[in-house]
Amino acid sequence: MKFNTAVPSSRRKNRKAHFASHSTQRRKLMSANLSKELQARHEGVRSMPIRKDDEVVITRGMYKAREGKVTAVYRKKFVVHIERIHREKANGATVPVGIPASSLCITKLKMDKDRKDLLERKAKGKKSKAADEEVVMSNVD
Repeated sequence: MKFNTAVPSSRRKNRKAHFASHSTQRRKLMSANLSKELQARHEGVRSMPIRKDDEVVITRGMYKAREGKVTAVYRKKFVVHIERIHREKANGATVPVGIPASSLCITKLKMDKDRKDLLERKAKGKKSKAADEEVVMSNVD
């Protein structure tokens, strides 16, 4: 069932929108889950857009279970570069390996004013939705 008529359900149009998205949309697309400890600390928040200086653990792929600090968020390629995750090229040069943001779990957030506001806003939104559901369920009886 289609909920929003402004969003196309066509695979072709969705892919075009994804790959033609601009940087501010890509920031949101490149979100990663928070660790269980962070989810408990910031109630109602499951994921956050990833940024430089966050500490992450890789959850999928060849580098699974490796930890490190984010050195770069490469929005153009939809990848994140993490310190100490490098590979050697044929000519001997080392290059950082791009890891998709969906394969990461944030273990420590780099906090600043904007991020703190975002966490509070997301938590507040979740609490109001939960309260609305309780009111709806109380009307059922």
